[in-house]
Amino acid sequence: MIDRFLPFAEKMRADGLSESAVRAFEGNFRALERHETGMIPETALAPIAGLPHAQTLPIPPAEALPPLLRRTAVIKLNGGLGTGMGLEKAKSLLPVREGLSFLDLIARQILHLRATSGGGSVPRFLLMNSFSTSADTRALLTHYPDLGAPEDLEFLQSRVPKILADTLTPLNWPENPDMEWCPPGHGDLYASLAGSGWLDKLLAEGIIYAFISNSDNLGATLDPALLAWFAESGAPFLMEVTRRTAADKKGGHLALRPSDGRLILRESAQCPDADAASFQDIGRHRFFNTNNLWIRLDHLKETLLQHGGLIPLPMIRNSKTADPRDKTSPPVYQLETAMGAAIESFPGAAAIEVSRTRFAPVKTTSDLLIIRSDACQLTSDFRLELHPDRHGIPPEVNLDNDHYKLVDGLDALLAQGIPSLRHTSKLTIKGPATFHAGVQIQGDVTFTNPHPDPSPIPSGIYAGPDHPLTPL
Repeated sequence: MIDRFLPFAEKMRADGLSESAVRAFEGNFRALERHETGMIPETALAPIAGLPHAQTLPIPPAEALPPLLRRTAVIKLNGGLGTGMGLEKAKSLLPVREGLSFLDLIARQILHLRATSGGGSVPRFLLMNSFSTSADTRALLTHYPDLGAPEDLEFLQSRVPKILADTLTPLNWPENPDMEWCPPGHGDLYASLAGSGWLDKLLAEGIIYAFISNSDNLGATLDPALLAWFAESGAPFLMEVTRRTAADKKGGHLALRPSDGRLILRESAQCPDADAASFQDIGRHRFFNTNNLWIRLDHLKETLLQHGGLIPLPMIRNSKTADPRDKTSPPVYQLETAMGAAIESFPGAAAIEVSRTRFAPVKTTSDLLIIRSDACQLTSDFRLELHPDRHGIPPEVNLDNDHYKLVDGLDALLAQGIPSLRHTSKLTIKGPATFHAGVQIQGDVTFTNPHPDPSPIPSGIYAGPDHPLTPL
């Protein structure tokens, strides 16, 4: 019998990918062969009523922190290009506040922590870059020599072949060979960490704790109280979760699997259509995965060995076309995994509730407007968090995709000033517009311009739902 995975293994090895990456992709391919969809029905899980809260944790004594930091690595996932917002370079290089990018602020977070904790050159700092973000990232890091040599601060995530849906064979696209590949999702962290040799290197240095988060989440800094609690708990894996709001209803949530009592993560792509209402019920499923994770690296090593060099993560099957811009191109499957889904692979894994100050990601230009506005504030330790007046709830911002989906459109909207969103519950903008300086949005406000030419929004206080605009 012909093994249909062999052409994929040969393709990946020819591309220089590690055996860890090959084994991880094989696990997903075998699940596809078994006609698994990765779906998790509502009947297979139960909601979680409550969790411990990070705000109740004691701050460790100053003298206890340096020894912990010497055994800790901070890893940022930095492989995204932000193509959904029209970017062609590392998303983390996008300006956020005061001319500083995500990566600028992350570097300053690490240096501030080292300076204030007496930890010297600890904690260890690493970025998981992609082939597309490595060069730009290294160039920026040369401005922070105290972090170390840029080449010593990264490992590269893998890429995986696209699969022709009708034959389950590798896509061949000679006119653009890069089109034959796709990202494997952030669940690739484990294979890339092992395959790059960094897992063994960190363990050899005596580092057993890793704090992992996305580079576009500037609220996700290493919290000493959480580090101390995680170390004392003995848990192999800890997920930070926060209360879901209406804005999070489509994001992955934490649940309990009654069949074995383990915590599991369910992403929207794993929810059957029939269960969409239950998935989005924030009263039933209360906890949203922030993608801030704490992992015992020695337990990760053991789990990899137990499972033949991979973490058995649920496969997420995405149905796409070979060329995403050409819907008539051949149908393909893109197989992904979610980093947080590993929670079910570690007996004794735990979760802890954190405040929204530790969760301020940027996935859209609407998110970017929020963090550039006064709804968020930059702290003395270079964290970006919601202003206290927000009481932990971000404003809801809906920008017209026809005009503001790309960063260029947002920059045009904000060219003369960034509106105050500190007291905004909901902001909707339909049609082209330009904010002047001194605009304050209060409550639920909608600006509508049905004309093709941009309309100015003059300085002043805007309250109430409807504000028609007229171009000059």
